[in-house]
Formats: sequence, structure tokens, C-alpha cells
Amino acid sequence: MTRLVLRGGTILTLGDKTPNHHRADLVVEDGRVTEVGPDLRIRDAEVIDATDTIVMPGFVDTHRHVWRSLFKNLGGFTADLDASQLEPSDVYAATLVGLLGAIEAGITTVVDWADIPAEDTYLDAALQAHAEAGVRSVLAHGTRTPGSSPAERQTFVRMIAERGGTDAVALGSPDVTRNTLDQVGAEWQAARELGLRIHAHAGIDEADAGAVAGLGDRGLMRDDVTLVHCTHLSDRDLDTISTSGAGIALAPSTEMAAGLGAPPLQRFLDRRIEPGLAVDDERLAPGDMFAQMRVTNSLQHAAYFDLKLAGKAGLPNLLTTRDMIRYATIVGARTVGLGTVTGSLEPGKQADLVVLRTDRPNIYPINDPIGAIVWGVDTSNVDLVMVGGRVLMRDGALAADVQHVRTLATRARERVVAAAGLLAESTTGEGA
Repeated sequence: MTRLVLRGGTILTLGDKTPNHHRADLVVEDGRVTEVGPDLRIRDAEVIDATDTIVMPGFVDTHRHVWRSLFKNLGGFTADLDASQLEPSDVYAATLVGLLGAIEAGITTVVDWADIPAEDTYLDAALQAHAEAGVRSVLAHGTRTPGSSPAERQTFVRMIAERGGTDAVALGSPDVTRNTLDQVGAEWQAARELGLRIHAHAGIDEADAGAVAGLGDRGLMRDDVTLVHCTHLSDRDLDTISTSGAGIALAPSTEMAAGLGAPPLQRFLDRRIEPGLAVDDERLAPGDMFAQMRVTNSLQHAAYFDLKLAGKAGLPNLLTTRDMIRYATIVGARTVGLGTVTGSLEPGKQADLVVLRTDRPNIYPINDPIGAIVWGVDTSNVDLVMVGGRVLMRDGALAADVQHVRTLATRARERVVAAAGLLAESTTGEGA
């Protein structure tokens, strides 16, 4: 039996029935949390000194196109680039560097919307990167890949399900629009026959408001669905989501930078729909959940004060930092169907956690641990990351050959941009 104790830290369990502790210990045995409490007496265990740290659940990124990490921070100039221009080795390098970047930011669960060619060599490359990174992952094969028919995609998803290699597999559905309801219905039925969860972009265009309600009318909206973006939905769409129990993944930084609009957060909250948070696209958005929590909180507060300045009555409640940290952890886990596995540090759950240093000037002194995480902490405070009891980062350093991964990513980027004729543009920074 493998046992370790994180001793003397501020423990944020974020559990429904498990309290947070100003100073306590957390015990991990065989990859799971077994005890949380002050001054625990544990023998025959590795002890990790958690003094001057916050121990919390790892963040859950509910939607990310991981291969795009190869072009992070370049803005929209790569808009015409798709994964069909990548070779399998490029997919491997891009996925690995993207997942390691997520781990370094304290993210322990990633939904990888892998809109890669529906070929087994590409699948093997992505799965190898997931296995080597060690993050808890959901692989959703996206359906925007040019040239792949619905039948080919279903075959590919079945192959992913049979091959394994990630914690869960999902269908990356066609976008939910008024014109795709028949196709969406057929693919969702096929996914359910395989026992797969369904992820789908929805509400991206104003013209498609009402499409989600149309799926509801067909009996297709259920709690095994995660809808992404959802910036343009009708009231009937929102009511359908609320009734069905479907999850919502919001990526506010990408949604606004890509011109999709601000997510209608308050309309979700009015129906008691809590969203999970996502990075989505590192070309346009920061790759950490600290940024997503801050922009989400600021959006709701700005909308609130606009209503107040306009003299509106019946103002909504302001979101709190406690709401934000829940969206980025346990709510995100529930959004993608992993709420019983991860998202909180309760006994019996997987030990997916992050240890944050609180002795650095950027957040010291700590007046409120949760407030500090939402408003002050950044990736420089991430000291240790653990997934399923396996330490992936310790003392601020990844347990990976980072130089090797950098070399692979550099070679892949140079090959792809040269082959696509984008090298000159990328070196000048045009389109950023």
C-alpha cells in the first residue's frame, strides 16, 4: 500500500459534506483521499510538509483543443490552420506540451476536444501524449475535421472507446444548429449505444437560437450531454438545459476574443445552471483557470452594476469567490460526468490535487484563502500537482523531460508553419 500525508497546510476540500480546514493534514492511500483533519496520526507514510501552502482540488478544464497549444498566443492568424495539416508526430508533440502546460497551471483534468484526422495513427499519437503527461483526461474526438463523414467519425469514436488510454471517451458532436438536428440526433444515438458522454458546441450563432430546444423536443437532451460556449441561446434553450440536467462549459476568454460574444452567465444562474469553466483555445486565451475564474467573476459583476446604474429592481446576487472556485473544480467535474471521481478532496475520491505556495509576496499575507486563489494566485504559486496519487509536479518543477518536449514542440511548429506557408507571418507577429 502506498501512503503519503500532506501535513500542516490549509486544506480546501470543497466537498458538500467535508469541511475546509485552516490547518490540517490530508492522507492519500493507493491514489485516493482517505482522511482529512487536523493532527492526524499516520504511520509508515511519506510526509510532505504543506506548511505555508493551500491544498485544494486540481482544476478541471472542461473543454480545450489541446493540439492548438502548438500555436499559443498567436491570436487569429492561424484561423485557417486545422489538424489535417499536422502529421501524427506533430499531434503528439502539440498534445504533450499542451497537457504539461495545463499540469503546470494546476489543472488535473482536461477534456481534450481532439479535432484530429480520423485515422488510427493520429489517435495513437494523441493517446500516447495523454498517457505520458499523466493528467486525468477525457478525449472527445471533434467532428470539424474536413473530409470525415458521420460514419467515419462513428467508427473512429468506437475505436477510441475500444482502445482506451484515457479516463473517459466522449463524442465530439457536430455543432448544434437548426440545420444539423437530424445528423446530431443520429450521432448522439450512436454514442449512447457505446455508452459515451456527448460534448457539443451550441449557441454559437444567433440564427441557431432554439436548436437546443429542438433537441429537447426530440427527447435527445439528457444529463449525459455537455454543451460548450452557448453564447446565443433562447429562453426555451435555457429551460431545456435546466430541465435535462445537461452540463455547460464556458470559455469566456476565448468566446469574447473569437467574436462569439460574452457568455450569458446571469441567464444560466437565474435557472440555477452552474457552469464549468474552460480554456478552449490557447491561441486566444490564457492556458490557466485563474484567468477564467477572474474573467467570469468580472463579467457577472459588470452586468450586475450595469443593472444597478440603470435603476433596475430585483438585482441578482453577486457571485462570490467561493462560487468561482467551485465552477473551476467540483462543478467542472460534474459538468463532464466526473463528479464522483474528482473535483473535491473528499475521502474515497481520487487524489487529484494542487498545492499552492502562500509565502510569496504576490499573495502574502493571506486574509482569505479562497479569495487569494481567485484574485491573487497565479501559476508561479503552483508548487505540487498530483493526479490519482501520482506526483506530476514537485517543488515547482514538472516530473517530465521538459527540454525534450520543448524540442519536439519547436520542431513540430516549424514544420507545420513552413508547410502551411505561415512562417513569415508568424515571425512578424501579424494577426495577433
